[in-house]
Amino acid sequence: MRHIGIDPGLSGAIAVLTDESLQIHDMPVMTVDRNGKAKRQVSANELAELLYTCSGKDCHVYCERVSAMAGQGVTSVFSFGRSFGMIEGILAALKMPVTFVAPATWVKGVGRGPGKDASRSRAMELFPENQDLFKRVKDDGRADAALIAHWGRKHG
Repeated sequence: MRHIGIDPGLSGAIAVLTDESLQIHDMPVMTVDRNGKAKRQVSANELAELLYTCSGKDCHVYCERVSAMAGQGVTSVFSFGRSFGMIEGILAALKMPVTFVAPATWVKGVGRGPGKDASRSRAMELFPENQDLFKRVKDDGRADAALIAHWGRKHG
């Protein structure tokens, strides 16, 4: 069985967890020109291709259920929602079984502690053979995706 964890957003990732291995894919992004400014956004084509290669009868997707947070700017909330909607649409088009899980639920379920580096630390504990995947500060999206997949394997 393949448990696929998705941490949505531009710095998110997709983790594919089986009994034998853990694979991590950074969220595919591209740069587009918007009103004369270069902006990054999730690449729908690359994401669809990646998820298609992971799809099949023996998989289940666990995606973090995201929402707007107080204090976020309108533009960033719209961009984040656009990314989440793209993920949701691609999963539906591929007819992949998906469970949307609240951050508080998976965080508590995997025993992640508080703090900025908590996800990376917990991922290194759970996946010691893959510690290199989580060694950089910016690898927190990778760690979250792996922990979401781990939560899915335990609770799905």
